[in-house]
Amino acid sequence: MTATPYASDTPPEETVDTVVIGGGAAGLNGALMLARSRRSVVVIDSATPRNAPAEAVHGSIVLDGTPPAELLARGREQVRGYGGRIVLGDGRTVTARRLLVATGLRDVLPDVPGLAEHWGRTVVHCPYCHGWEVRDEPIGVLATSAASVHHALLFRQLTEDLTYFTHGTSLDEDTRARFTARGIPVVETPVREVVDDENGALAGVRLADGRVVARRVLAVATRMLARTEGLAGLQLPMEALPGGMGRRFASGTAGTTEVPGVWVAGNATDLSAQVGAAAAAGAAGAHINAMLATADTDAALAAAQGETSAP
Repeated sequence: MTATPYASDTPPEETVDTVVIGGGAAGLNGALMLARSRRSVVVIDSATPRNAPAEAVHGSIVLDGTPPAELLARGREQVRGYGGRIVLGDGRTVTARRLLVATGLRDVLPDVPGLAEHWGRTVVHCPYCHGWEVRDEPIGVLATSAASVHHALLFRQLTEDLTYFTHGTSLDEDTRARFTARGIPVVETPVREVVDDENGALAGVRLADGRVVARRVLAVATRMLARTEGLAGLQLPMEALPGGMGRRFASGTAGTTEVPGVWVAGNATDLSAQVGAAAAAGAAGAHINAMLATADTDAALAAAQGETSAP
């Protein structure tokens, strides 16, 4: 994925109140709340948003149908409107009193040739984000874990033509009975590759025995991993999701962590959060501002009493 072409602000030389790592919905909303509180804030962005392949944001009132690039561009403009700065990560140094980690996550797809090329369009993971757009299509659920069973029932709500590919996973008899009751055929033979039509559109899957099962859409429960690049030095605690579905940063109320002065927000700690929920989690910025206000007051009191206090 190439970097989104937008201008980077000049990073400040002085220490700022907060650095936000991540320029997605959570990071930008956190920065917005801080900037509106007259805090100096810098957002460091990799310009590689998770939802870049998607045509539009869905499942978020008012924002429904908005292209992701447009949503982020408007967010950056609003943060800058209150004095915040957006800096593309390029190795320069910024010093801050507090840190908000909003790096998001990356989706790990099964190692099936041809699958990644259709990711975010006809290879989808979320029935609420993409379901309406693929309704009534022949859909295949490519199983990755026990979560795929629930996935199948959600996508069955959207189409009468759903096929479940176990792809090496197992099904108990109760689940098989439920699938039969809902008219969901099960294919046990492993999937070897994705097949395209003459126009490059997804046409189906080729099985290990050579058969091709026609499908226009594949639903895949990805393994979701919080993006941790460059953050090892913080030693932020992480937690594994049940069923091997992924790993996230551990967090407490308002995104607090065990590391003093560091908060986390959005998909980096809530892997299932959609855009609206991720943005709302950026309210961690309000908690950071409250903590800074307390620190400023303590410092002012100490100065008045001829003492020193940590920033």
